[in-house]
Amino acid sequence: MVTTGGPPTVETIAERAGVSIASVSRVLNGHGGRPDTVRKVERAAAEVGYVPNAVARSLKGGRSMQLTFAMQDIGNPVYVAMVRQIQTIAKQAGYRLLLHSTDAVVEDELAVLHSLADRTSDGLILCPIRITPEHIEALRTAARPVVVIGSLPGDVPVDSVRADSVTGAGLAVRHLVETGRRRIAFVNGPADTVPGRNRQRGYHQALAECGLPADPALVETTDFTVDAGSAAAHRLLDAVPGIDAVFCANDQLALGAAQALHSRELRIPGDVAVVGMDDTALVRAGWPPLSSVDLGSAERGRMAAQMLLERISEESAGSASRAPARVRTVTPRLVVRASSHPAEVTR
Repeated sequence: MVTTGGPPTVETIAERAGVSIASVSRVLNGHGGRPDTVRKVERAAAEVGYVPNAVARSLKGGRSMQLTFAMQDIGNPVYVAMVRQIQTIAKQAGYRLLLHSTDAVVEDELAVLHSLADRTSDGLILCPIRITPEHIEALRTAARPVVVIGSLPGDVPVDSVRADSVTGAGLAVRHLVETGRRRIAFVNGPADTVPGRNRQRGYHQALAECGLPADPALVETTDFTVDAGSAAAHRLLDAVPGIDAVFCANDQLALGAAQALHSRELRIPGDVAVVGMDDTALVRAGWPPLSSVDLGSAERGRMAAQMLLERISEESAGSASRAPARVRTVTPRLVVRASSHPAEVTR
């Protein structure tokens, strides 16, 4: 048997299987062969521990059959819902899905975009919460197709799927007003992010439409986490009297706000109503179940995966001209649960 001291090669497999190097190459590259030859090669490859080199394969054939999904936090239920849909679509098309958690670090997101030139992935779904000039330049020059889950400037030639956070926030605020609340606090994530900026705009627009004043004391800006939501709710309750509702920019913040209210023995929704955003499984797990705005996380993931595969197909077919960038928007939906029942019913 050939021994090189290094990793197994096609020569190693050929000698072990008793077939030609050409036969091994055909089998390992998916081109088949006589059934007995295929069995011999596959058995020999398994025995010597052969692992195909994805980079070499992609350089030769132009396709890695891998897609990448890069998001802020792989543990966030929003991204879990997206992953399930993206992976389903990818598997159906014969692709593997690589996951990358960026922690919303711009440099990390840019590195993922630039890594498309290595050809280890045939396309990227990117879900950034900030869009910088560096993002836009990297998107314009990406070596492989990219779809962004999020909002992009109109002149960026990249497909995107976005949530309508402005409308979604308005649904939450108008619901709270309709149920008798008037001192509606808002716990937001970082205001320099796309979701933070849009959700704050929706909150203020809805207050104005309902004839309620915008009181800066009722707004807390923090991180998109449970602990941050709890701390922000405590600060609001200490500083502002008469709060009868808290609208939160995501479900993790809403859970934190609910924890703060429980710790002060305030009734939800009797004393203070709570509404979140994203409608993740988290809001159905506590008591009372929390109302939330469904921004279609799973649907955004499904649409992004389909759009990416369409672009990859166009690229593989060598289309002479690229179709204009497509923008898809998922319509939000308010899901009302016990945490925001009408005030007169709960008092």
